[in-house]
Amino acid sequence: MTITSGLMSSNKQDWSTPQEFMDKLPVTFDLDVCAYDSTTKAPKWFTEADDAFTKQWEGRCWMNPPYGQALPKWLEKAYKESLCSYCDAIWCLIPARTDTKWFHNIACKGKIILLKGRVSFEQNGKPVGSPAFPSMLVIYDKKVNPAIVTWDWKND
Repeated sequence: MTITSGLMSSNKQDWSTPQEFMDKLPVTFDLDVCAYDSTTKAPKWFTEADDAFTKQWEGRCWMNPPYGQALPKWLEKAYKESLCSYCDAIWCLIPARTDTKWFHNIACKGKIILLKGRVSFEQNGKPVGSPAFPSMLVIYDKKVNPAIVTWDWKND
């Protein structure tokens, strides 16, 4: 398999969010709900073995979920957890697939930030290239009203 084929499909799920991107976000996170020990973006994290779907998500949470068929299930869990008193906010980095049911039914319940420019994901700390699709952030936060905005994260 070539690197590009993994970026264009859901057969590879362990891409890491680049630290350059994380450093530009205006928040730090308490919990990474979809991490490997080597890719976490928070002091606490859940791995696949922890099964985040059975856990309580607390504080400010980061989520870069698998981009396959389970993506709507991850967004539903994130939205439900965001409504609880123990959760401050959940920031989700996901594909910008505005033509899907989950975009209109689940993602639009949060603040959507469409990212200008592609996010180049990493594997083992090294860039592996940009995916064949744009990305967006969905922020579920009781203090933030649903909205759609854009962010030129590379030039900000």
